[in-house]
Amino acid sequence: MLDFAIAWDWLTFAARWLHVVTAIAWIGSSFYFIALDLGLTQKPGLPEGVYGEEWQVHGGGFYHLQKYLVAPAEMPEHLTWFKWEAYTTWMSGAFLMALVYYGSADLYLIDRNVLDVPAWGGILISVVSLTIGWIVYDFLCKSPIGKSDTGLMLLLYALLVCMAWGYTHLFSGRATFVHLGAFTATIMSANVFFIIIPNQTKVVAALKAGEKPDPALGKAAKQRSLHNNYLTLPVIFLMLSNHYPLAFATPYNWVIASLVFIMGVLIRHYFNTKHARKGTPNWTWLVTGIIFILIIWLSTNPIQRVDEEAELPTRSAEKMMASAHFEEARDVVLSRCSMCHAAEPVWEGIHWAPKNVLLDTDARIANHAREIYMQAGLSHAMPPGNVTDIPPEERAALVRWYRARGDS
Repeated sequence: MLDFAIAWDWLTFAARWLHVVTAIAWIGSSFYFIALDLGLTQKPGLPEGVYGEEWQVHGGGFYHLQKYLVAPAEMPEHLTWFKWEAYTTWMSGAFLMALVYYGSADLYLIDRNVLDVPAWGGILISVVSLTIGWIVYDFLCKSPIGKSDTGLMLLLYALLVCMAWGYTHLFSGRATFVHLGAFTATIMSANVFFIIIPNQTKVVAALKAGEKPDPALGKAAKQRSLHNNYLTLPVIFLMLSNHYPLAFATPYNWVIASLVFIMGVLIRHYFNTKHARKGTPNWTWLVTGIIFILIIWLSTNPIQRVDEEAELPTRSAEKMMASAHFEEARDVVLSRCSMCHAAEPVWEGIHWAPKNVLLDTDARIANHAREIYMQAGLSHAMPPGNVTDIPPEERAALVRWYRARGDS
């Protein structure tokens, strides 16, 4: 019979794989069409309604593309839609968040030193915050300020900074960064689902009915598409950040996240300017480098420590501590793992616990039972290179302890 922990880990891996694959597809098409749009050239003799054209070469052949600013006079026989990349990216990301952060809320989502709420309370806050984010953003886009692209982007940035700060008062550092990424990605996906695709559908319907489509529909869709383009790189950074405590576990994590958005915008500005043939703004790389150095400096401030007295075991962890095999497993962890996974690591070259995982008390060991079982029991992933020489019998002790599930 397949072990539940193994099945859960592979399910998480599959969800993460799907999320990455669909995100690549979505980002690739998004970047391509923005570059195509910016690179369009206008010249006399173009067909009626054509805004511009672009010649491209790829795969041994040439492509001649033309863009209609609103729509062609007649509906073409074949029309390719780009939407499922965005939908599947969001759905797989939501599924992955449910598996990791909702399924293990006490471990990854909630930090009781930040906000002492039950698991269901933390999940509810998470879902509500992601929903409200889209509602506020959509309202701003449709308000009078939405007519100013620059003003709207500045207001959106202020919203993201506020959310970065606010999430630090709701969740753990790791969950803060992931939620800020999910907050932004939800806005991006909702742009596709609620604005871009519906507007394009209305244009197609008008063509089929022999009517002239409303130009405002295309203008609104283009604005949302441009927002998505500039928000993509920060979202990728935030989604990768859960592997790097230097980013999410510092007192200035919300400042770091805020600066990441600026870096992403600068990098996209460079490429968008080049694609539009409006010059080569190399200064953006210099400013981006300076900001990144600032982020490194901010990350050198003390990593946020967990108050040992306030860190209590979860209900499942209490069962793990009650197991007749707990003392045996605890001795293995303390002798083979805690020199790195401690509030103050003693292993040379390790200044902070890897991934901010602490294994130096009974409660902390029990709280990370499944990770210990998977990383050091079933597999030899930890410690790296087996630097502490864990023998097979000690790994077997970790497996024995976890599989007992707290039986005494």
